[in-house]
Amino acid sequence: MSPAQSSRGSPRPTERARSPCWRRRPLPPARVDDGTAGVPRAAVGSSEGAGTTGRSGSGSGLAKHAVVRAHLLDLIRDRLEPHQKLPTERRLSEELGVSRLTVRRAVEQMVSEGEVYRIQGSGTYVAEPAIRKREFLTSFSDDMRSRGLVPGAKLLRAEQTLAGARESWLLGVSPGEPLLHLVRLRLASSVPMCLEEVWLLARLVPGLLETPLEDSLYETLLRRYSITLDRAQQQVRATVVDTAQARLLEVPALTPALQVERVAFDVRGRAVELAWSLYRGDRYSLEQTLRRSQ
Repeated sequence: MSPAQSSRGSPRPTERARSPCWRRRPLPPARVDDGTAGVPRAAVGSSEGAGTTGRSGSGSGLAKHAVVRAHLLDLIRDRLEPHQKLPTERRLSEELGVSRLTVRRAVEQMVSEGEVYRIQGSGTYVAEPAIRKREFLTSFSDDMRSRGLVPGAKLLRAEQTLAGARESWLLGVSPGEPLLHLVRLRLASSVPMCLEEVWLLARLVPGLLETPLEDSLYETLLRRYSITLDRAQQQVRATVVDTAQARLLEVPALTPALQVERVAFDVRGRAVELAWSLYRGDRYSLEQTLRRSQ
């Protein structure tokens, strides 16, 4: 599953539709192992006055910090792997002939852009490339394939249950309606990317629990049940992973994450799927096109 707009949280567990066992209280975050890498010399200028634009103060500082940023992006692309440590501010300052403040501004911008991340007292490290999701109803498998990654899933739970108050309200059915409840760990080229919890109307997908559930659910719905999903309503909120979630996603506890709740409808307007997903914040981002109302 994939994200797109914001604000309310995950479905609350009911007496009939249970919440997965990995939602628990978090522990303090773990540290990433240290690592260093060299930096080639770049021609940014022999002094802080070099490369000015004719304006004093912030104009020339901005030009130089942009050059430092470009140099670091080249270094990441050509020489550094994810989770390798960047050279220190002092070394970059000496190598590039700029002030440490200029280097710091460039690194801070890269942190805000998700290119690198900091560990207090340790240094700055290369971040994993983000999976950028746009405003289209696509499956997790579609998103991964479009980026050259191999989608996968590890099934954690598959059961038939009954709709509680929240599930029945969101899916537009009566309380007690039979549902299929799936919990899966979604993978991108064998790397954990997302925890996914799904409820489906059992009467629409007879025999689903007897089929392999490690592949794309949307493709299975289309191929086996002729269900074409057409639109979805979803909410996205920022959160952090707890200890159990962190263990499954292979990240430190309290790592930022995107929590997504979605109801998907088919071409006949029926609510087919209720999904709760938890995406790694270091690997996933949202892209939206916003327009002013007329």
